[in-house]
Amino acid sequence: MSALSSSLSFLIQTLGGLYIMAVLIRFLLQLVRADFYNPISQAIVKATSPLLKPLRKIIPGFGGIDIASLVLALILQIVLLYVLLLIGGYSIAAIPFPGVLISSLVKLGIEFLNIYMFSLIVIAISSWIAPNSGNPGLMLLHQITEPLSSRIRKVIPPIGGLDLSLMVLVIIIITLKNFLGALA
Repeated sequence: MSALSSSLSFLIQTLGGLYIMAVLIRFLLQLVRADFYNPISQAIVKATSPLLKPLRKIIPGFGGIDIASLVLALILQIVLLYVLLLIGGYSIAAIPFPGVLISSLVKLGIEFLNIYMFSLIVIAISSWIAPNSGNPGLMLLHQITEPLSSRIRKVIPPIGGLDLSLMVLVIIIITLKNFLGALA
């Protein structure tokens, strides 16, 4: 692979990955019914709406779950993989679609786990540096992670003011990422 194709591949992978992450975050924000008046939520909605609105006309939501966001993320991941393979010099005909579909699903699963992992890390660090911060980004991260954290707190309550739910979640996420990484 030449330096130009390597650089192009990196650029496309980075930009595509960021957009897919924005779509997944939008899905999570709707799933947990996060504050959509938050400026970060509004930015994510503005960035993802051009591709999501037409898809929503075809694919409706179901039971409060935005299926169109998941389908869009999957389509974008499949297209991204094919583009990266083309840049790498592979022929589309030589690459079976079922393999790309499975790889895309695994990559999306890992991306969901990464979103939660980074959210938990930022929340843990901010709790030491700026506890009870009113930062809009931190408020969104709390809204995304709180449904899972509260379920763990029901099983393992805080001990002496120390909330172990974040650590348990990180362990679960790392285990799931290792499992999905073995599938990839």
